[in-house]
Amino acid sequence: MLLLARGARAQQIAEQGLRLRGLVEFDQRVPVLTDPTAFQGAQYLVVTTKTYSMESALAPLRNARIGAAFSFQNGLMKNEQLAAVFGAERVLGAIANTSGEVLPTGEVLFTRNEQLCVGELSGGISERVRAIAQLIDASGVHTSAAADIQSLEWAKFASWTALMVQSITVRTETWRYMSDPDAALVLARLVREVGVLATACGVMLTDQSMMPVASLCRGSEAEAARAIQALGEQLRLRAPRHRMSTLQDLQAGRPLEVEETLGYAARKAAEHGLALPLLDSSYLLARAIDRTNR
Repeated sequence: MLLLARGARAQQIAEQGLRLRGLVEFDQRVPVLTDPTAFQGAQYLVVTTKTYSMESALAPLRNARIGAAFSFQNGLMKNEQLAAVFGAERVLGAIANTSGEVLPTGEVLFTRNEQLCVGELSGGISERVRAIAQLIDASGVHTSAAADIQSLEWAKFASWTALMVQSITVRTETWRYMSDPDAALVLARLVREVGVLATACGVMLTDQSMMPVASLCRGSEAEAARAIQALGEQLRLRAPRHRMSTLQDLQAGRPLEVEETLGYAARKAAEHGLALPLLDSSYLLARAIDRTNR
């Protein structure tokens, strides 16, 4: 295992190792490489930068020999960016339904361990996908190989988009706005708009996400809002401290992942001639919040 890292985070890990707290207690020294041009290659490359750092992080790796590359980043743009550097045949889809937070001490607070999924973008489960899933799962992070990773990625994106926008406007623990009737209705409407976009892109949604996206898109708005409120109550019991990573970034004064997530979706909607007013408004609002916060 080799970790590519930059700046203060690289120094923390080099001096202290990786330190996890919360659901697990884990301390592990790992080699850290701070010069990406010295990286020659690996069987598996996992990209975990924020979406806005993806292009600059990948640029020095163009000549590296990679067996398979994937990213647990939010959004869908990541797969296109990886394919542009390493070739589509080396790119896997991946989603994370887990939560954590890097503390000022350098420790990582691990708060939710639901599921990671890895899969071939073309569908089906290959030997490399099965091997990767087994490798990560053996570490204690629940992971499975997925035959329908694109459906899962879009379902995750629909859930994440709605929750991300609420997190930077309401600015509290996730269960609180999921449980609120008005906030739940807005969540439902935004999930359903992203569902329209997924359909236009030829993707069939699934319920296997933080929210049952396919079902939320099929029923009425009122039914969807009530279902989201019920999920909020479950989250209150299971992970009351959960906060979206976007809220963590906002409160820390860091840039928000806007253009590569909401912006990407808004541009895709325009390409398909779709009128998705709540998505468009959310994108503009998130951009304004990002600018004014920094």
